[in-house]
Amino acid sequence: MVSARAVIVTGGLGGIGRAVAAAFAREGAAVMLVDSRAADTADTDALAAAGAIAVAACVTDVANAAQVTAAVDATVGAFGRLDVIVNVAGMMIYKPIAELDAADWRRLLDVNLVGAALFTGHALRRMRPGGCVVNVASVHARRTSALVAPYAAAKAALVSLTRSAAIEGRPLGIRVNAVLPGAIDTPMLHASPNLRSGVETIAPEDLGRPEDVAAVTTFLASDAARFITGEDVVADGGRMGRL
Repeated sequence: MVSARAVIVTGGLGGIGRAVAAAFAREGAAVMLVDSRAADTADTDALAAAGAIAVAACVTDVANAAQVTAAVDATVGAFGRLDVIVNVAGMMIYKPIAELDAADWRRLLDVNLVGAALFTGHALRRMRPGGCVVNVASVHARRTSALVAPYAAAKAALVSLTRSAAIEGRPLGIRVNAVLPGAIDTPMLHASPNLRSGVETIAPEDLGRPEDVAAVTTFLASDAARFITGEDVVADGGRMGRL
């Protein structure tokens, strides 16, 4: 059992997820890396070196309810507690709406929305007062572009889920907030056909780093944000306001 906060980071091996996990490690948290692929020794050693009091990893399909339960059980079993869940796991499908089939919609919504909903349900059942959830959504929840309709729809729904969960979490002493990143320097962004074709451009000052999102996330999970719940915080360098 650890005395420090125990944190689950879904998508913990990806760009934003990795930065979030590292940020909590620097605060001395116990970190559970939840991802669809297995973490290697370098991943866990890096977090330990950054300051994590304990590190564990769990291969999980976030859309699979049984695997989500197993990941939460593994966290409580390893650390003796659960204080924070950061839902980062996500995927993208770049297609026009006319070319999307039901399988496309289901898979993307399962990963980007249902997974976060499942983990949030565990948070409301198993966290003690003072616990919190941070959902990593996207500015696409508010203003979007072509070829990303399922992603934008899922992120908009994730913001709505955040508000509903905050209402239900309040009497339990559990806060739920969302961060809405803009253009962040990750492989998902650079795979965009809108950028590759020149239809969409990003000025250097509008390109954020995963660490920028991690900083907002750790703030929302901190005691400094104890009076903030049900909010969606945009972290886009002001790009959306200039568009």
